[in-house]
Amino acid sequence: MASGFFALLDDISALVKASAASLDDVPAQVAKTTGKVSGIVIDDTAVTPKYVVGLDPSRELSIIYQIAKKSLINKLFILTPAALVLGYFAPWAITPILMIGGAYLCFEGYEKVHSLFSTSHEVDAESEQVEVITPEELEKQRVAGAVRTDIILSAEIMAIAYSQVTEQPLVNQIAVMLAVAVFITVAVYGFVGLIVKADDFGVHLAQDHFHPAAQKLGRGIVKFMPRFLTILSYVGTAAMLWVGAEIIGHGIPFTSHLLHNLEEALAHIPAVAWVLKALACALAGLVIGFVVEKLVLLFKKVVGKK
Repeated sequence: MASGFFALLDDISALVKASAASLDDVPAQVAKTTGKVSGIVIDDTAVTPKYVVGLDPSRELSIIYQIAKKSLINKLFILTPAALVLGYFAPWAITPILMIGGAYLCFEGYEKVHSLFSTSHEVDAESEQVEVITPEELEKQRVAGAVRTDIILSAEIMAIAYSQVTEQPLVNQIAVMLAVAVFITVAVYGFVGLIVKADDFGVHLAQDHFHPAAQKLGRGIVKFMPRFLTILSYVGTAAMLWVGAEIIGHGIPFTSHLLHNLEEALAHIPAVAWVLKALACALAGLVIGFVVEKLVLLFKKVVGKK
């Protein structure tokens, strides 16, 4: 009996040591996975600030906190378990789901590009119905809209994260995905918080009781932030197209080989390889987004007739 008990303890000890050794690789896996989802992270960061535009500045950080909290809950308690269960019972479904999400990103990116160049922005004031809502209701609507957008991007992030650890032990899979969820949420919404409050910080520095150099810096920040937000929105749109097309490209053997061959051909100049790959994917994303938009319009017409 005693020998059996000590043998059991030895087995448990060996299992703990093996798990600890395996977990040593988690930081490297998290870093690798974070790099893979960088495009989606950029897009998430670029999209979120628009949800606080026009609202009370004193509520900006509170709104971002609400979005971040719901984003983290979705990643930890919905998307991560869903990816693990799906990966265990139906691993074949991961790639198609990723490709559907990629098509959605291309569609969203195309819509943004189309709106930039479209001239039909005028609205008939007489026919337009304006809904009057309170600031509290507007805030709830903004948070709900931001969470809807975030859950799409978060689903892509967690699916890609899972695709990077499918060959790892289950403990590693869970640890990496939870770490990615927390790290990316904190990084994205922490940076968004800095962005939306930067102009307030600039106004504070520009006050008379500060040193002239600080005042000049504050005025510079205030002038620069609108331009920075515009640039960030363009970067986010480009990232949306690039990431969406790349996800679809890697799901199709022929295009996956093309992307791989491009990287191999320019392996000696990785910066050029990255730029050309991103540009090719962004252009392909525009085409995919255009096709998806036409399919959506066709579907709406068919449903409308019925």
